[in-house]
Amino acid sequence: MLTQIYSDTKNMQNPEKAKHLKKFFKTGKGEYGEGDEFLGGVTVPQLRALAKKYKAIELSELQELIGSKYHEYRQIALFILVNRYKKTKHESEKKELVDFYLRNRKYVNNWDLVDCSAPYITGDYFFNKDKKTLYNFAKSTDLWEKRIAVISTFGFIKNNSFGDALKIAEILLTDKHDLIHKATGWMLREIGNRDETVEKQFLDKYVKKMPRTMLRYAIEKFPEKERIYYLKL
Repeated sequence: MLTQIYSDTKNMQNPEKAKHLKKFFKTGKGEYGEGDEFLGGVTVPQLRALAKKYKAIELSELQELIGSKYHEYRQIALFILVNRYKKTKHESEKKELVDFYLRNRKYVNNWDLVDCSAPYITGDYFFNKDKKTLYNFAKSTDLWEKRIAVISTFGFIKNNSFGDALKIAEILLTDKHDLIHKATGWMLREIGNRDETVEKQFLDKYVKKMPRTMLRYAIEKFPEKERIYYLKL
């Protein structure tokens, strides 16, 4: 199936768009996406369609796909993994897919790759299980492990379970990276969308310690008067 996937994307590739994507996803030396390569021209809906078309791919081929140097092929692999995880009803199969995801997390190495996979795989799997893995990731020095940790909590938040999301947000309050500030603020906002009181209690406690980007993301949906109030604290 890999040959067919490569063939299907061949005519979509666009070197000029690839250059733009390399800039957008910060692939320069010292940037968070350093060294990533892009096909260019293949849209996310097209990637999702390819994932659906090749949903029966063997796990061995999926391993090669997720290890590709090309961002789009890694994203196809993640879409396949998410789709497969959502459809299986068997706990043993879910564990196999989660283990595959965690073994290959070094390839989940940009914000869009984390965001399209973590809430639906680790965010679902660990909802009713020991979350030590996610707490370890939150304390990691690796940017993408930290983002997997915080974005996974979206799976809990959607089930109106906020405790672990708040604890992980607390761990990440002193993180230095903008992508973690944005992700954590986003999760706080999602909590607020479901229970404004819970979010405000967290903000009232940590607003002076919280990075400004995290705060701005967290209060984005607040009425203007309340946004100004928190920004002035």
